[in-house]
Amino acid sequence: MLQTPQAKAVILDADALRRAWRRIAHEVIERQPDLAQLSLLGIVTRGLPLAQRLAATLEELEGVRLSVIPLDVRAYRDDLPRAAAPLPILPAVAVDGRPVLLVDDVLFNGRTVRAAIDAVMAAGRPAQIQLAVLVDRGHRELPIRPDYIGKNVPTSRQEWVDVHLRETDGEDAVRIVERADS
Repeated sequence: MLQTPQAKAVILDADALRRAWRRIAHEVIERQPDLAQLSLLGIVTRGLPLAQRLAATLEELEGVRLSVIPLDVRAYRDDLPRAAAPLPILPAVAVDGRPVLLVDDVLFNGRTVRAAIDAVMAAGRPAQIQLAVLVDRGHRELPIRPDYIGKNVPTSRQEWVDVHLRETDGEDAVRIVERADS
């Protein structure tokens, strides 16, 4: 019988999540000299609403409206069957010669980000690829490091970072949960 995982701790409540993401927006502004050229790619599922929030905050702060492109990387994952998803269609104009900012909720082993980089490179040659994550939980299997981090959270492999966003889950919260035993 599967047990429902129990939350060990709330690491970001709604206010803390909002503050962390707003801080990331300020960091992006500081490090992107031509913000209007930036391509924002939200990794599906929870990276997409985070990218949309980032775009809204950047527009509020700098008056620059950026479009957000959803990026489903399942077809590029090396740990899923290749037929699991169709190849994403990224317009070359969105990446060629432009800085690209990949946005995701949690960085764990790095495989999702590697798949996202492969998808971007298949579409064109960006000037730069950066990564923004809400939570970096460690345990990297690949040499991938985020450029923008909402919160570093050391975890054990028996723990899981459970991200809830208003757009997908009806609330904003990040919790550490113990993995359920089967």
